[in-house]
Amino acid sequence: MARYILRRILQMIPTIFGVIVITFILFNLVGGSPGAMTLGHHVSPRLLEEFDEVRGFNKPLLMGLWSGTRAFEDADFSRSASPWQGKKGVQRQAVDTRSGWAVSFAPDESHLIPLRFPLHPETRFRWSFRYRLSEGAHAWIFPADADELDKDAEPWREGTPFPAAPDWRQWRTMIDTSAQPDQQQWMLYVTGGTLEIDIVRLQRRANHWFDSQFVHYLDQIRRFDLGYSSQTDQPIGQMIRAGIIPSLTLTVPIFAIGLVLAICISLVCAFFRDTWLDRFFVVLSVALMSINYLVWIIVGQYVLAFQWGWFPVWGYESMAYLLLPILIGVVSGLGTDVRFYRTVMLDEMYKEYVRTAFAKGVSRKGVLFKHVLKNALITVVTNVVIAIPFLYTGSLLLESFFGIPGLGYLGINAINSSDVDVIRAIVLIGSVLYVVANLFTDICYAWVDPRVKLT
Repeated sequence: MARYILRRILQMIPTIFGVIVITFILFNLVGGSPGAMTLGHHVSPRLLEEFDEVRGFNKPLLMGLWSGTRAFEDADFSRSASPWQGKKGVQRQAVDTRSGWAVSFAPDESHLIPLRFPLHPETRFRWSFRYRLSEGAHAWIFPADADELDKDAEPWREGTPFPAAPDWRQWRTMIDTSAQPDQQQWMLYVTGGTLEIDIVRLQRRANHWFDSQFVHYLDQIRRFDLGYSSQTDQPIGQMIRAGIIPSLTLTVPIFAIGLVLAICISLVCAFFRDTWLDRFFVVLSVALMSINYLVWIIVGQYVLAFQWGWFPVWGYESMAYLLLPILIGVVSGLGTDVRFYRTVMLDEMYKEYVRTAFAKGVSRKGVLFKHVLKNALITVVTNVVIAIPFLYTGSLLLESFFGIPGLGYLGINAINSSDVDVIRAIVLIGSVLYVVANLFTDICYAWVDPRVKLT
């Protein structure tokens, strides 16, 4: 068995890696900017940049050397002259390029490149331009302190000249942010003609090719570092450890009591099949399945807790506060479980070995408990073991309505506040536990059925 378990663990590694990749894609790519999802789309670009910097979201997605920065939005002149909209000496005009539009800069003037906030110090950036210069024109890009912008000095002569380009050309130039980044501005100066720009882009350079969001995420998982909550600024691992005990004290009793009741009732239905007792439990199961989960919660809180005072309404101070949510969880799920296990038991009752047992004179009770239940354990074990990982996430509705500080309550608050890091951590752990549960399912098969061999 040890060799089998080791082999299965090795086989699970690609699956777990696939779960990590899918989780990364869902939260880092499909949903858009995690910073915008968490902080909103109307906060300042500087706050979004700081959020991305702390969590590694400003790096390239998978691998590479360059990524965008919110300090300067990629200029798309097909819609407007942004970011030079309304600036003196800058005119938007139609040109023969893919976008069909460009901006033209008047000669003998300095044109400020409007950054949304100062660039991060000790980080390399590069400007990318697609441009052309009229015949005899020269252009420079240069850094200038804000105090010198209105002076008659010629700081542009110390800048980087644009290569001559009578036709459209792509050009990139590196910039240094180490010298007084808080006062630094970037300027364009044109003389002897006009400068037309079709595309402008500012990019941030990573430390190396694998300095990316995905590698940063893998490194966090390797260190068991789930990050920090953007709402509480607490370590997410600490928040999960604090919430898992309240969740398990709620979900484990609901699961265990519901499982035992459902199997017992299904055995009774199989024992008295096609009688009034069997039909009664079938009707009762359908009725329980038809009532919405929220109805059980509202009626339980209002009638049993508020009006009759049998249970506390809200809180998590002792086991008494868990009795009503456990009762609601068991009753609301009992109908589905009874229907499922009754079908399993009745399916076994009509097989050949049951008829053989009856033919040998085995009593109905002996057939039910010694043969039917034992042979149905494979299906029962599958349903039970696969459900175990979901116990960890708690009950979203019960914890929210009854004020139980478990992972379900934590997850609801994270969804309402768009706390992406918390949601991602809960989903990742639940997914990995689900994969691991499949290994224990195979082991349990061999335990309950001697015909199953672990090879």
